Amino acid sequence: MAGHIFGRSARGTLPTAVAGDGCYIIDSAGKRYLDGSGGAAVSCLGHSDADVRAALHDQLDRIAFAHTGFFTSDPAEALADRLIARAPQGLDRVYLVSGGSEAVEAAIKLARQYFLEIGQPQRHRIIARRQSYHGNTLGALAAGGNLWRRAQFAPLLAEVGHIAPCYEYRDRQPGENLQAYGERVADELEAEITRLGPDSVMAFIAEPVVGATAGAVPAVPGYLRRIREICDRHGVLLILDEVMCGMGRTGHLYACLEDGVAPDLMTIAKGLGAGYQPIGALLTSSRIYDAIAAGSGFFQHGHTYMGHAMAAAAANAVLQAIDSRDLLAQVQARGEELQAALQDRFGQHPHVGDIRGRGLFRGIELVADRDSKVPFDPERKLHARIKAAAMQAGLICYPMGGTIDGVHGDHVLLAPPFILTSDQVGELTDKLSTAIEGALAA
Repeated sequence: MAGHIFGRSARGTLPTAVAGDGCYIIDSAGKRYLDGSGGAAVSCLGHSDADVRAALHDQLDRIAFAHTGFFTSDPAEALADRLIARAPQGLDRVYLVSGGSEAVEAAIKLARQYFLEIGQPQRHRIIARRQSYHGNTLGALAAGGNLWRRAQFAPLLAEVGHIAPCYEYRDRQPGENLQAYGERVADELEAEITRLGPDSVMAFIAEPVVGATAGAVPAVPGYLRRIREICDRHGVLLILDEVMCGMGRTGHLYACLEDGVAPDLMTIAKGLGAGYQPIGALLTSSRIYDAIAAGSGFFQHGHTYMGHAMAAAAANAVLQAIDSRDLLAQVQARGEELQAALQDRFGQHPHVGDIRGRGLFRGIELVADRDSKVPFDPERKLHARIKAAAMQAGLICYPMGGTIDGVHGDHVLLAPPFILTSDQVGELTDKLSTAIEGALAA
């Protein structure tokens, strides 16, 4: 009998997940899948963490939900304190939501309201980067720079300026060192601000390490510092989107700490709840919060489930686990181990052009020819073939197409749980190799 779920795809059927066991998901047929991507960089503690489950049971016995128009809650207050205690300098307030798209939507709207509150209503423009991804609500999708995701909805999207990504593998010129390259692409922001009119631009948004659309592409050293300088020079707010790369995924609780940069607003989600509850957050500077408090006193925005007590309890337990088990150090060590294993297996592969990333956030870019970096024909849908072959082999990974420009290019994103063992690094690499070779041969 056909079901009534309206899923992501109207074609084919999916296996039914019935249980979790550490880094594995088990389906109704008893097959085990190593979760090599944490779903979409979500399940940082795996799928059966006893401490998070206990925290949820405890909170459920107290209270599950109280609308934030009427009440706050102890878990929400504790979570905000915990996040700010480790946050980049200047971030002081936490606006809790239910996911990454909501967090980005809130950041865009708060940026706009901030400028209204301080008497600069002419500032309304956003600048982002091509091949970025910031979520699927209309505001977040408009900010994102992936053509494939935007195409159907383009008439509904606000106008956003897009500059080049920081994509060293594809765009660094011969003889150009990393610093010069980073400065060159960062300076595109200055040019775009000038083109649009400096007094009209309110915010620039970027992922410190680009996730879904490009496959774990990190900013080169110095790039984000130059971006920060340009934003400061023109009074533009810097929004860093760490929905996918944050919460320990790169080996730092906040990815931008490695770059030595503090944003005005930051979005987080995914690993914050580790999949045990839907949760995200917008972190904002005291300057922005104080402008609202001294002005209208009210952020004209909100969702029913923001600040949900169960979700906040789960996030507190996740962050406690990351700290008490020293998982950030493990992410760094296991990330280097994974990188070495990938290099050993694929470093000389004729169809692997680049292996990149930070911590347990790694990407492999596939090419038809290593020397010229020419991608495979998009009609081949190599990424989809790899995903299917990986599932057949018992591996969950995150392949995507359109890596270069939304149409051309294929990559595989890896973001396994922080609890990944050395043996599982080998299992992941073996199964990924099986999937890639099978897809290439098809």
